[in-house]
Amino acid sequence: MGESKRRFPDPHEVEKIPGTEGWERMFPYQYQFVTDDPEREQYEKGMFWFYDGLHYPEPIYPFDIIWDEAWYLALSQFNTRIFAVPPVYGVDHRIINGYIYISPVPVTDPAEVEARVAHFMERAGYYYENWNKLEDQWIKKLEKVISDLEALEIKPLPELEDISVVMEGLGKSTGYELLHAYDKLIDLGLLCWQYHFEFLNLGYAAYVTFLDFCQKVFPDIPLQRVTQMVSGIDVIMYRPDEELKKLARAAVDLNVDGIVNSGRKFVEIKDELEATSNGKEWLNAFEKARYPWFWTSTGTGWYHHDKSWNDDLDIPLASLCIYIDKVRAGKPIERPMDQVIKERDRITEEYRALLADEETKAGFEQLLGTARTVFPYVENHLFYVEHWFHSVFWNKMREVAAILMDYGFIEEIEDVWYLTRAEIKEALWDVVTAWATGVKPRGPQVWPKEIAWRKGVMDKFREWTPPAAVGTAPEVIQEPFTVVLWGVTNESLNAWAEVDAAGDPESVNQLKGFAGSPGVVEGFARVCRTVAEIGQLKEDEILVAPTTSPSWAPAFQKIQAAVTDVGGVMCHAAIVCREYGLPAVVGTGHGTSIIKTGMKIKVDGGTGKVTILER
Repeated sequence: MGESKRRFPDPHEVEKIPGTEGWERMFPYQYQFVTDDPEREQYEKGMFWFYDGLHYPEPIYPFDIIWDEAWYLALSQFNTRIFAVPPVYGVDHRIINGYIYISPVPVTDPAEVEARVAHFMERAGYYYENWNKLEDQWIKKLEKVISDLEALEIKPLPELEDISVVMEGLGKSTGYELLHAYDKLIDLGLLCWQYHFEFLNLGYAAYVTFLDFCQKVFPDIPLQRVTQMVSGIDVIMYRPDEELKKLARAAVDLNVDGIVNSGRKFVEIKDELEATSNGKEWLNAFEKARYPWFWTSTGTGWYHHDKSWNDDLDIPLASLCIYIDKVRAGKPIERPMDQVIKERDRITEEYRALLADEETKAGFEQLLGTARTVFPYVENHLFYVEHWFHSVFWNKMREVAAILMDYGFIEEIEDVWYLTRAEIKEALWDVVTAWATGVKPRGPQVWPKEIAWRKGVMDKFREWTPPAAVGTAPEVIQEPFTVVLWGVTNESLNAWAEVDAAGDPESVNQLKGFAGSPGVVEGFARVCRTVAEIGQLKEDEILVAPTTSPSWAPAFQKIQAAVTDVGGVMCHAAIVCREYGLPAVVGTGHGTSIIKTGMKIKVDGGTGKVTILER
């Protein structure tokens, strides 16, 4: 493919959206592409920035950017300053019209790469050698952070402090405690994300190292063969879905499936279930499953509006009904783990037998063993952080928002997300000082008008389609996350650019992505951009989505294949399709913009090609 097809827009020349002038004040200043600093501008032009649609399928809210800032720091520090990953530093971040763009920062000096190797071997080696012990320690740390978050009190401001403040000589007010609680809330969020990346870089690095080894020893090995050798390992990210399956079986066994699957809301069936002993037994099982497993986000968990199952019990109820229908019909609802493991072992042995010398065999066994050891963490951390912690965190922030609303700073609780975390702290100072002095706060004259303007800006952002990438495409992409999670490689850049060069989406009849899971099927497409839309899926359709998350699990009971815009071989859709034995092509870049619901398409999970057969 010629170099002309690898050109992407200059990040400083991307179109400005009329009516959004001044949007930059909604986000941290260091996120802006600049033209007033020649050195920084030249750096930005020379880097390759790709849209992080894996985490942000829509523009980011001013408050929600906290998680982007958190991993901006955490991933980069572990790469650059803690484990010294040899070929890459961290991942730089920018924002265009509300959309996050990221760029791996390479180590360009070969001598420095070599110097970092010894540090990496010592530091990463310690973690790999003590992985299970350190991971157990990590779980305790995360559970402590979540426990502290759940126990955090956001107290409303009283008209007069309780007499105990005097009698116990406390020496501080509820106003101070509110400021302190907000600081602690933010700090717990950032601390959680420090822990989030303690193992994650190493997990992906181990996977990429094994992948690189296999591609060198077996030059013609398909990428998915490597991923299949690390499949069939149970992880807790499947646990919420497994709880739903248990509840579906229990509903049928207890003969309450007719009530549960009656098409009514949960609050409506609850009273009827409580009227019988079998119904009570099922409800007890339901309540037991909820904590912590229903702290599962309905999205990526990166947005405040990604409700958890615990926030809306009708969401898991809808998935339960899918499983009840399957159980009634005598159809299996279990993941075909035995088949996956059998195929995994067959493929592993097939390639192991091709190794001629003992030294190479030993290297293969060591790297495979490490990849399988780290794999559970790579998935399990999601439940603790993006799902459990985030779901509780958003609700704590809503308690803060309720206080701001009481004082007229915002018109409704959900308006709080249009403010940055620093602006919220300023607003709380306005609240508590006005409360302390008994005067009118300034905020009600400032923030409602600003929020109304920001809502209009966000609406315009949503109508805009962000380019897949900007800047200068690199010769080689080596950052582990970029390759295996986002699916950004030199090959995928060529594929994206080829579609961009076509101009007219109607003229594109084939998309190229990653061979996420093997198999070839033909069928009708169903484009689902959110978890709320998976209820529209019909049996044996092909799911086409920007990305998927654990709450999408029931969809994999209906579909015969999956296609995503973003993601590499370790993204959720690829992993789950491998576990269910479904074909998947991920990281197509343009799937949801080219493919429309009802189109007949062919998905080849072995080659990574998606062909439109009938429009």
